[in-house]
Amino acid sequence: MKEIQLTIKALSPLAIGRQKPGGSISEAQEYIPGSVIRGAVASQMLRQSPQSGDQPGGDFQALFVDEGAAVFSNAYPTGAGVRSQVPPATAVSSKTFPGFKGEKPDNGGVFDTLIDSFCAEGHGHLYDPNCPKDGGRLEPFGGFYSLEGNQYRSHSVATRLLTKVGINRRRATAQEQVLYSVQVINETQKKGREDTLFSGTIRLENAELAQVLAEYLTSSRLRLGGSTSRGLGKVKIQAEVSDYQSETERRVNAFNQVLRDRWQTWGNLFDSPQSPLPETCKFFTLDLQSEAILSEQWRRTTVISPAMLRQMAGVDDPDLALQATYSSYDYRSGWNAAWGLMKDVELVTTKGAVYLFSTPNLEAWLPALAALERRGVGERTPEGFGQVQVCSEFHHVFREEAA
Repeated sequence: MKEIQLTIKALSPLAIGRQKPGGSISEAQEYIPGSVIRGAVASQMLRQSPQSGDQPGGDFQALFVDEGAAVFSNAYPTGAGVRSQVPPATAVSSKTFPGFKGEKPDNGGVFDTLIDSFCAEGHGHLYDPNCPKDGGRLEPFGGFYSLEGNQYRSHSVATRLLTKVGINRRRATAQEQVLYSVQVINETQKKGREDTLFSGTIRLENAELAQVLAEYLTSSRLRLGGSTSRGLGKVKIQAEVSDYQSETERRVNAFNQVLRDRWQTWGNLFDSPQSPLPETCKFFTLDLQSEAILSEQWRRTTVISPAMLRQMAGVDDPDLALQATYSSYDYRSGWNAAWGLMKDVELVTTKGAVYLFSTPNLEAWLPALAALERRGVGERTPEGFGQVQVCSEFHHVFREEAA
């Protein structure tokens, strides 16, 4: 499999909006959804070659229609030369001084609670941590982050409101008493000192097509988001093709070693009579890196049950068990440029959701978990939904070593 690494630089404000069902206000998202990138590429290809969508076996069909269509991930705010990730829902930081330690001297740091919570409950204790710096209250830590060397760094974008005047279509002049505002992502950050950058990926099997698509993206003049006819959405894309490298097995093995060491630490701390974890019992997590559209028995859900995971992965393992779930929900819609119609409103599981599973048959799961990382879980994965990371290394960051 080939992976196209995308670095998107904003050259003008970006109107990447989302409107909640039943609401009248469009809010700017802080990232570029994979569906927006996918739709912009497909729309431009159709404009340049209107018949390309009807040609069986063509590049357009291979990219957007076939069963093995390209997977466009979300593009998240980032810095130069780094790739951003979504922190797990189990990551927490100080309510008073939130953020990673290296960013501000007063920050209380960020750490993960999944493994400690599981071990504490397994030994019959309540896990209720406080801020390691001031003993204050903790809250979930969201947003986006990257790891540069040994230093964690958070990423975000600044937004502003642009006020526009309505146009009278008959006279082609400004319409009196018609003003509207559009919330946009700024084209620069930190008062113009830094460019607004986003990082994302496109994964596909065809190596030759991947190279062609990367060259097309680099040379094309795409516009992303809304209000493109008003000068918004101009971007410059740098696309580089590489072989997709799976590190699933390494992360799973590291996670199990850390969890077992932590289990022993909790047992020694309280002189717990609980028995040690059986050697045959192995663990892994699914950490959502984007919103996911999940269904079980035709009903929307925010939980990946063992039965769902067995079906998605194609692994017959009756001993698979769900140990913990941290998830929430939201709603998403959108616009289909090819059809010229609104997409259905979908109930989605929010990015960052964490699912902890256990199984005695881990070896049988490793290839399937690697495949899930490549393609995603749930519905509409080519649009960026359901992107997942197995055993995020952020779960190794504990309270006494808050980042």
